[in-house]
Amino acid sequence: MAGSLHLPVVDLALPDLRAAAESIRQACVEHGFFYVTNHGVDRGLLEAVFAESKRFFDLPMEDKMALLRGANHRGYTPPYAEKLDASSQFVGDLKESFYIGPLDDGDMHNDVNQWPSEERLPSWKETMKLYFAAVLDTGTRILSLVALGLDLDADFFHKIGALKCPSTFLRLLHYPGEVHESDSGNYGASAHSDYGMITLLVTDGTPGLQICREKDRNPQLWEDVHHIDGALIINIGDLLERWTNCAFRSTLHRVVAIGKERYSVAFFLDPNPDTLVQCLESCCSEACPPRFSSLRFPPIKSWDYIAGRLNSTYK
Repeated sequence: MAGSLHLPVVDLALPDLRAAAESIRQACVEHGFFYVTNHGVDRGLLEAVFAESKRFFDLPMEDKMALLRGANHRGYTPPYAEKLDASSQFVGDLKESFYIGPLDDGDMHNDVNQWPSEERLPSWKETMKLYFAAVLDTGTRILSLVALGLDLDADFFHKIGALKCPSTFLRLLHYPGEVHESDSGNYGASAHSDYGMITLLVTDGTPGLQICREKDRNPQLWEDVHHIDGALIINIGDLLERWTNCAFRSTLHRVVAIGKERYSVAFFLDPNPDTLVQCLESCCSEACPPRFSSLRFPPIKSWDYIAGRLNSTYK
């Protein structure tokens, strides 16, 4: 049984940026998850993204497999191909997904993303590109507030190069409605924390998302994340937890199968791959020394950490 949870709601239209930053800081310390409203992503665009996502996942499996995700993590991932919780007894998670990577890889003529046929899905690529740009702008604004909440300059992440050609991925997700008897007890997405800085998530309103605020608690306590119409769900990842010397929570979360089809769209805003992630001085003290400065847990480049997590997820 999951408990009831009321996450903080942060209004990005607040004129008092310091107040918004403090709200985000408190949310990151206590939950690692929060909602944002007045985020600037047009509702019509959100509806279009979900409509185009459904059109893709409704394609025959043969058509989807023609865009199978490769070594650069762009394209289609079929059900059971990803196992987020290594301790799961199942071969893989129930969901299927589609990855779209950075759109500014330099020369757009050498775009390594895979795109469905424009003849089959004529509005698909343009819709995803518009959403990608809109949610990246929102994520960048949120990171400015995160920096302010850490008593840093608002442009801190820009100044250290983390947002110069950041590692950005848009992921469309589809969770099945019907679950076979052999999958009883399996998850749409098994328990995991995200890898990078922040994730911006929008769902179709179907329940299933749960978080566990205490990673080391035994037994674990899971709580339902409720849908707020028009809001984005934000959670922080492992690298931001490292930066803050574990002051901010990179919270475990999962998606349970409830016997109802579910769609969501996740946007991962992670640092430039060469960014060195090490504990911020403002998050360390004599009473709370840096946890990621030893030979066992040294500072690490962003992509080295993320690639290691991805390699353990996809077999």
